Amino acid sequence: MSVMVPCLMKTVSGGQVRSVVLGHPLLDDYLEFVAARARPNTLIAVAYDLKVFFTVIVKQPADITTADVLTFIKAQRAPRRGAGVLRLEDGEAGLSARTIKRRLASVSGLFGYLIARADAGVNANPVPRGLATRGRRGRAGVRGVPLIRAPRTLPRVLEPAEADAFVAALRTQRDRAMVAAMLLGGLRRCEVLGLRLPDLRPGERRVFVADGKGGRQRIVPISARFFSAVAAYYDTERPRTSSTETVFVVLKGSRRGQPLSAAGLDEIIEGARTTGRAGAPDLSPTAAHLFHPVA
Repeated sequence: MSVMVPCLMKTVSGGQVRSVVLGHPLLDDYLEFVAARARPNTLIAVAYDLKVFFTVIVKQPADITTADVLTFIKAQRAPRRGAGVLRLEDGEAGLSARTIKRRLASVSGLFGYLIARADAGVNANPVPRGLATRGRRGRAGVRGVPLIRAPRTLPRVLEPAEADAFVAALRTQRDRAMVAAMLLGGLRRCEVLGLRLPDLRPGERRVFVADGKGGRQRIVPISARFFSAVAAYYDTERPRTSSTETVFVVLKGSRRGQPLSAAGLDEIIEGARTTGRAGAPDLSPTAAHLFHPVA
């Protein structure tokens, strides 16, 4: 085969990711395998991790060695361009240990799949489980010495005043309702954006999460403040012409009345963080660990 040049391409239909490919037959077969057993966000993350790996290590899968994996780790830990400070959690300027571990897991999963196929010229997984050490009676082992050590950090809990300051920086009732779902119910970004009108149960002060992380469903108790914000949003802001059952929609522009995207929510959060409100949190991935729930 020719030199590996991965190019990530997504097929989206109806607002949902239908397929992801990298332009290499073995990698694309693996992504199809992942798509059948994982959520779309997981599929995209795995595809991106593989793209990064094979961009750094420009080899065919059958030619990858453990030395290549160690070279990749070194490249990922190198200081990022323009990074002039170190992270407090691990004292490094490169990618976080958690990100590197996730990428190695994606690469390891690929090679596990290729070994199972038995037709790709791959007989061993080049991603080691850990570093070998001497155990009792001189026997070698890999337990207790992980390849990448990720620091265990406690979540930062904001004070109620900090949360109130952030909410005050939001411009619309829609935005306040979305943040309230994260702040008071611990919902993740995708869970907030996936809420439908039938999922809201104001009489019970609960919401039904139909498509949570890992495809799991759950019922979440939530403060009446969230339902008050949603009611105000529906009364004064939500376009009457919108036909979608999705609760949170775009309010202006060409996509007015259509479901709000993750990128749109990120832009709203970032806008509130940069309007002079010091200490405003980053809610992009999830707010469950950032706030102390306030009744």
